[in-house]
Amino acid sequence: MSMTFAGRVAVVTGAGAGIGRATALAFAAQGLTVVVSDVDVVGGEATVRQIEASGGTAVFVRCDVTQEADVQHLMEQTISAFGRLDYAFNNAGIEIEHGRLADGTLDMFDAIMAVNVKGVWLCMKYQLPLMVAQGGGVIVNAASVAGLGAAPKMSIYAASKHAVIGLTKSAAIEYAKKKVRVNAVCPAVIDTDMFRRAYEADPRKADYAAAVHPVGRIGTVEEVASAVLYLCSEGAAFITGHALAVDGGTMAI
Repeated sequence: MSMTFAGRVAVVTGAGAGIGRATALAFAAQGLTVVVSDVDVVGGEATVRQIEASGGTAVFVRCDVTQEADVQHLMEQTISAFGRLDYAFNNAGIEIEHGRLADGTLDMFDAIMAVNVKGVWLCMKYQLPLMVAQGGGVIVNAASVAGLGAAPKMSIYAASKHAVIGLTKSAAIEYAKKKVRVNAVCPAVIDTDMFRRAYEADPRKADYAAAVHPVGRIGTVEEVASAVLYLCSEGAAFITGHALAVDGGTMAI
């Protein structure tokens, strides 16, 4: 796999923890300059310090992806500081729903859709023209296996991730001849702080989550980061409009 990343610039949203942080670190390890973005200033700045401690280059820009002005500012700051945007991992997302569809609330629906769908749309809205103007680029959006099938008791979340895949595929076709590739990663259950918070009260649920995956364990943030880097690499130059499951075989059942 060709990993010609040195000298390039990547933006990662939701990079203050979990998959976003792991991907920012992985980009930096390949020689990229990374623009770390999150609503969590403490987490985002901690990611920058980790990158710098390893000899990499990174800056933090606070961004609430539900706010158009914030997203526009993030992209403007990237171009102002580094003059280009080669890769974007639109990772910011939330998961706050654990109940049957009819038990959901309007506030819950609006919150999930605002971050997971509008946030991805806004990011691409401002990333795509920059990439087209410079002659190309790669966008990877964070979806989920919940966007590839059903997710009982997470119907709003599932709908949001189906929407991310729809945005991804549509943008990929619209911009294919502009040399901008757009793909999505679709993780299953991954060992993140969010996962640990959800299951720390009942270890039996964590064991069940592991058993759901045919490989017999949950995934790691580094494994998802590797998938993102692959989709950005020259080794994936003929891949666009794809939703890549990173799921330990879950969707093969």
